[in-house]
Amino acid sequence: MKKLIIVVITVILCNSCSTVPLTGRKQLNLVGDTEINQAAAQSYNQLLTDPKTTVINSGTNAQRVKRVGAQIAAAIESYFKANGYGDQYHFKWEFNLIQSNEVNAWCMPGGKVAVYSGLMPLAPTDADLATVMGHEIGHAIARHSAERVSQQMAVQGVGGVVGAASSTSSQTTQTVVDQLYGVGGQLLLLKYSRGQESEADRLGLTFMAMAGYDPHFAIIFWQRMMAQNKTAAPPVLLATHPADAARIADIQNHIPEAMKYYKH
Repeated sequence: MKKLIIVVITVILCNSCSTVPLTGRKQLNLVGDTEINQAAAQSYNQLLTDPKTTVINSGTNAQRVKRVGAQIAAAIESYFKANGYGDQYHFKWEFNLIQSNEVNAWCMPGGKVAVYSGLMPLAPTDADLATVMGHEIGHAIARHSAERVSQQMAVQGVGGVVGAASSTSSQTTQTVVDQLYGVGGQLLLLKYSRGQESEADRLGLTFMAMAGYDPHFAIIFWQRMMAQNKTAAPPVLLATHPADAARIADIQNHIPEAMKYYKH
């Protein structure tokens, strides 16, 4: 019986891998996109409708968030359609500016994006904003949240893995998504692995380039963020992202790759 269980787990894991677009990395994926996107949409809606949450719907910054977000989303969808990824991604994009002093932004699975007003002074240009939004959208395109959910399910044992594989894990998925992002206006810090952060940086550079923003501006933005980190309280955005010279070096190394997609 023990050997049979091991065989079942092995088969499930071997057939539960997906490939991240552009980077080609293989990742564990025990939960379907439809399931996790629905869970994320529910959490996102709960946040936006919470009395403690103030969504900014008018003004220059709100318009910038929606405009830059729409340009990145359109560029990604165009690229995916042209390169055979169209059937794999069915995002229902939303871009909202939320009133908060926190210097932060994030993107849930399925394209649910939030930018906090505290970030805007540090992102005075659209290229700056595209740097942040491209990075956060990179997490969603790379299915990093689904990967985190899958990893947590896997460590729960055979029952969790088999349950996920048989599509009976909806409540588990919702619970994990809520834990990752938080609901009711009290967001938790979503901490990805260093490898996932680096991958999101790489994808973000490519996505901003596809949308018509020069990836070189990413260096300027992250240097500005690091300077802020030294002179004031650490921005929340840096609390959830690696911020050091190695990161800047990695970004510089990936710029030539991103520039292949940049059109003036």
